[in-house]
Amino acid sequence: MTWTTDPATGTYDDMNRLMSLMTGDEKHGPAATSTLDALWVLYDRVLRVTPRTVDAPDRDRFLLSKGHGPMAYYAVLAAHGFFGEELLPGFGTYGSPLGHHPDRTLVPGVEIGSGSLGHGLPLAVGNVLGLRAQGLTDPRVWVLIGDAELDEGSNHEAIAYAGPAGLEQLHTVVIDNASASYARPGGIAARFEVAGWSVASVDGRDHEALFETFTAPHSGRPRAVVAHVDPKQ
Repeated sequence: MTWTTDPATGTYDDMNRLMSLMTGDEKHGPAATSTLDALWVLYDRVLRVTPRTVDAPDRDRFLLSKGHGPMAYYAVLAAHGFFGEELLPGFGTYGSPLGHHPDRTLVPGVEIGSGSLGHGLPLAVGNVLGLRAQGLTDPRVWVLIGDAELDEGSNHEAIAYAGPAGLEQLHTVVIDNASASYARPGGIAARFEVAGWSVASVDGRDHEALFETFTAPHSGRPRAVVAHVDPKQ
């Protein structure tokens, strides 16, 4: 199993410039910037999907559940050639495909319409089950959620199901920027561990640490990576 994809058309150094092209009152800046590093590492070094393979049955699937702050997501997609950066200044305007929540019917590479909290992880579970039903056991399904989404019961149903079901193709990245309303006994990682997941916690700004945890083996179990991000950064 390879962990590389096609070379990016942009670099991480382009991210601030690309995100600065998107303006408006509903950018959800902290929600977006907290995801930037995890998104960059995924698209640059982990996900097996390119602009040419967005419809390939054997592609990896990435689901942005934390869709209410998509600026970083759009910047990363543009840097990797999924669409031209000339679309970025229109973010959130009438007629632009780049809405305040991503739309899978309008933006190349987007797998789900998202933004309402708590939907992405259950959808990711369904994606894995659908792939299994088709005999596709190699594509991986990744979902990025926010820590506040764990306030939603739908996520806990998905967590409780995926571990015992042994959904090895499922990978969840939890961006922990201390925005949840309710504390979890033992922390976020413990919630996944008790349900039988393979779990790691990591500095959400450390690219090498993110890559290592994203690519660690987890035979027979779904994988969860809790990426801690200082909300003031």
